[in-house]
Amino acid sequence: MPYPVVHIMFFVLCISLPGLFSFAQTALSSGVYKRDWWNLLLLFSIGSFFSLLPDIPAVWNFLLHGNMNHGMAGPIPTHSLVFGVVAFCSAFVLGLLAYRQRDRALALGMYAEAAFLSHLLLDDIAEGGLSYLYPFYNETMSLFSYVKVRFSDVDFQGYNTAGMVSVFFIFCVLLMALMALNYLGFGFRYEPLKNKAETACNQIPLASQHTTREIREIQVINADIAEDEY
Repeated sequence: MPYPVVHIMFFVLCISLPGLFSFAQTALSSGVYKRDWWNLLLLFSIGSFFSLLPDIPAVWNFLLHGNMNHGMAGPIPTHSLVFGVVAFCSAFVLGLLAYRQRDRALALGMYAEAAFLSHLLLDDIAEGGLSYLYPFYNETMSLFSYVKVRFSDVDFQGYNTAGMVSVFFIFCVLLMALMALNYLGFGFRYEPLKNKAETACNQIPLASQHTTREIREIQVINADIAEDEY
């Protein structure tokens, strides 16, 4: 399996890249407040912790038994979708305490779930054999083992289906993280293509643009004065 630092780097620098980019862009252009830095630290701390959650049994197994077994929390496999409920519910409670808003808390829970799933994604790519569907299907399985197979006349449809499911899994993790980041204020927006009139205005010399802007500001001020006198 990848080392813990690899899981953290994968989630923060890859899965959470849009949020990191938007925060850096705002900080460099217009600046942010101190509480915004704390908000960023809280977000990435939660994401980093829950990206390591499936391996958390290794902590008490090392302290109590001197080994690094990390696949089971009692009878429940930690590398399973059902164990991800722990990530969502825990982050939801933390979100209620931090933001005191249910919607933001739900977004934080979704963000933690994306962090949890990113761990499964990376482990599956590295070694495979995860108990995704426990308790409905107790055998281990690997989605990404089918992505690298060569063309074969045997079960061609099965190989394609598994490959498409693998890509859809990655898509879901990225979409969950992006939606959560966007709702928590770390998203970005698409700027529609400008029409011909706007393009023509943008081609006006810079000095003329400044003059036009000053005229508009004067017009707004005069309108405000006239409204106050009325």
